[in-house]
Amino acid sequence: MQKRDLDYLNILKALKEIPFRVGRTLLIEFLQGDETNESVIKNNLSEKASFASMAYDSGELHHLIDQLIKKELINVIFINGSWKVLELSALGREELRNPVVDNKATLLREEISSVISEADKKLFDSFNFFLNSYNDMQKKAIITNKKHVLCIAGAGSGKTSVLVKRIEFLTNYRSINPGKILAITFTRKSRQEMANRLESLGISGISVETFNSFCEKILIKYNDLVYQNKVRVITYKDKLSILHNALTNLNIDMNRAIDVYFTLAQRKSKSPEELATIFLNDCFFIRDYFKFKNNEIVFKNDKHYDSGAKLVFSLSHSIEAHMKKYGLRDFSDQLVDSIKLFEEHNVLIPEFDHILIDEYQDVNSLQIKLIDLLPSKNIFCVGDPRQSIYGWRGSDIKYITDFKEKYPDCERIFLTINYRSSKFIVHLINDSIKNMGLPDLISETEGTKDIKLVKFDCEANEFEFVVQRILSTDVARNEIFVLARTNRQLNELSNLMKMREIKHLVRSDEIRKTIVSTGDEVTLATVHAIKGLEAKMVFVIGCTSLNFPCKTSEHPIMELITDEHYDKDAEEKRLFYVAMSRAKLSLYLTYSTQKHTSFITPSMLTLLDHLNSDRKTQYKQTSLL
Repeated sequence: MQKRDLDYLNILKALKEIPFRVGRTLLIEFLQGDETNESVIKNNLSEKASFASMAYDSGELHHLIDQLIKKELINVIFINGSWKVLELSALGREELRNPVVDNKATLLREEISSVISEADKKLFDSFNFFLNSYNDMQKKAIITNKKHVLCIAGAGSGKTSVLVKRIEFLTNYRSINPGKILAITFTRKSRQEMANRLESLGISGISVETFNSFCEKILIKYNDLVYQNKVRVITYKDKLSILHNALTNLNIDMNRAIDVYFTLAQRKSKSPEELATIFLNDCFFIRDYFKFKNNEIVFKNDKHYDSGAKLVFSLSHSIEAHMKKYGLRDFSDQLVDSIKLFEEHNVLIPEFDHILIDEYQDVNSLQIKLIDLLPSKNIFCVGDPRQSIYGWRGSDIKYITDFKEKYPDCERIFLTINYRSSKFIVHLINDSIKNMGLPDLISETEGTKDIKLVKFDCEANEFEFVVQRILSTDVARNEIFVLARTNRQLNELSNLMKMREIKHLVRSDEIRKTIVSTGDEVTLATVHAIKGLEAKMVFVIGCTSLNFPCKTSEHPIMELITDEHYDKDAEEKRLFYVAMSRAKLSLYLTYSTQKHTSFITPSMLTLLDHLNSDRKTQYKQTSLL
């Protein structure tokens, strides 16, 4: 056992030595030896034995703390419903007295490599006519006979191709009835893409569904067993009408509701229509969130909840009552009602020999419950824990990280060859997420080094740089992404691009917009909205500590949802990884404050070229590139 594998004990010792419950940030700065921290100074913590005991960066320490929480060696305590502090658990105290080092090695280093056996190689050779264009790990994923398979597919590693090829293998070479195969994707777009690929291969009869479309078909078929009357899926028009009704019942209009719910800063740079849309989505979101958690909508009546939160909770209750009364269901209802149907009438559960699930890192508890009810002996899941970025809406990374605990006999296959990005970009993104303990990706693209960190004295100059770089490049406009953490940044940059007559479209996960592309526009997008897409040139703007991790929210209700298993900072770091990994050849990280985000680590800085722009040189940037 190497000394580094025992370093987790320093974290436990620190919690024992610090004479009060401590927040995560203070604990990390204590371990790193930050003598400027006010709490360190005030409480003389620099005199403790564990002060400055760990030469890890913040990201690595975040990961170790997460693992110790997961192993229940550290407890997370909530104060006033939201402020999280840490304390040493009883198990943690026992661990300090008697370290179980052979078990704890897994905290820092897990078995992460799949083995290609001689038998595998012989099988690959016999199917060379079918598999010749795939790498060995892809081949193994396509033809493995294991009943439970988790395919950890890194960014740009060809996961969709592997999924489709496996279905082709099952139908053509394992004689599996296509009607006994269920493939589940997360979006209508990816569902259609998979269906089109299968059709082009001449494969028909496969059930290709999203979780929602699968449940909706079940509920339509067995409506009378679930409901007393006809029930249909809610439309956006329905949502507008229901919210208006709920506001009327509370004797409040939309303008007043917006003033109560949003702060002045949150209202800045948004039109009344945009604010109304966000408010509507949040009212329905909180209802879905509690459904996904399998809980009633609960309002904790304490001083932590302000008038805006009280308003949304009240409206959510009214929305719930209205939907039940008038026979409407939402996405969360589809899952809840389908599960209830299957539990009460298990003879109605459809039988599949094989279930294949895409984006497994994004599943939530209800989706897992549904899958567990389907009596399939063969489960093939594809996902990437590095790209788990939807915990804020109920997804849980534990279902992919704990897959082996649930299925001890499973095979984990790691797709590590990246076919998307240059080796310089791949080295950078590997470094950004190394604390997760996953194998590095390997680039198949040489390219030239074009990864830059650019500092500006103000946001206006930062946006000007992006515009000038777009105007000067010969990269096709539809191969350019500009990514931001918030809609505010996108809206302001969009206004500037309109002035400069740069064609562009805006993709947002929060504002409902109809996107009609002519094929020659630059794409402006929030990071959440761009997941799964790629471009030759990518700008990630606003790379500051205010945006990564995001210190503000356009959704006030999000700040009031607490979950001891949800680590916002860790998810925000993964979001930054997702943003960078969209780039194929050129990546620009820009910021306009005194300090860039801590997600850009010292080791990442050595991989980036640095530019420092000021007002005098704002129009000369292209000559520096």
